[in-house]
Amino acid sequence: MSTENVQLPAPRQGLPNSLPQSFLDPLLQAALREDLETGDLTGEGAVPEGARAQATLIAKQEGVLAGLDVFLRTFALRDPECQLQAEQVDGDRVSVGQVVARVTGNARAILSAERVALNFLQRLSGTASLTASFVARVQHVPNVRILDTRKTTPGLRRLEKYAVRCGGGENHRFGLFDEAMLKENHIELAGSSIEEALERLRAHVGPGVRITAEARDEKEAMAALRGSADVLLLDNMSPETLIELCPRLRAEAARLGVSVELEASGGIVLDNVHLYGEAGVDRISVGALTHSAEALDFSLLLEPAR
Repeated sequence: MSTENVQLPAPRQGLPNSLPQSFLDPLLQAALREDLETGDLTGEGAVPEGARAQATLIAKQEGVLAGLDVFLRTFALRDPECQLQAEQVDGDRVSVGQVVARVTGNARAILSAERVALNFLQRLSGTASLTASFVARVQHVPNVRILDTRKTTPGLRRLEKYAVRCGGGENHRFGLFDEAMLKENHIELAGSSIEEALERLRAHVGPGVRITAEARDEKEAMAALRGSADVLLLDNMSPETLIELCPRLRAEAARLGVSVELEASGGIVLDNVHLYGEAGVDRISVGALTHSAEALDFSLLLEPAR
């Protein structure tokens, strides 16, 4: 039984690194192809070929910015000679009427990139803003972190998890490849106890991979502790249950000489997240950050430019 987690990767929190063009460009080009196909009928028919325009991006809601580089890169792919000016950076809080960025370049190119650019920016900023709201509801509780899940839009996970970080949240595992999570279905199919399944899993992944074990009640949580899970995911438990259970789990972990983090998940919304934060857990995972965030509203105002 392992007694130390010192080899585990550090939590993925704080403002993320910029997304590289090698990742963004294929994604944006595919989105542009989806919208353009054979061309922009309206822009090409109504706007002279050599016309130039300036586009001003303005926030219409208060929130947290995420995806500005994605927004600007979309225009650069349509007009490599366009001028890009960012007034804010990802992670900034924007207010109503605030100018966020400007783009100057070929008018047809700007029109053809406008909707794709805004779609990415609005959705990513919505995720960042919702994350920031969850983080704010538990900021009075020391050391409680808000995490995302794998409930993301297919193909956009890296972008959406980037937005969670912009909003002050922490990334859970990115996929099945970087962390292990033993859940109910695994136990049923393994045909063994939780302790035995965790022992086999640890032998398979080694000491440097974080293992989370899902527990639906105290019995399963104690079994996962005995199996030396790094994180106990306490699923669909009420705050009242967790208030009583968390101290018992920490006492048992101390008796066993293991280090463990406690995570609450399931049924957590803005109105009750503070109760889960106060219940004694270390982590709160919220699928809504990526699957239910409302888009943050922006306007792109265009005018002729020389």
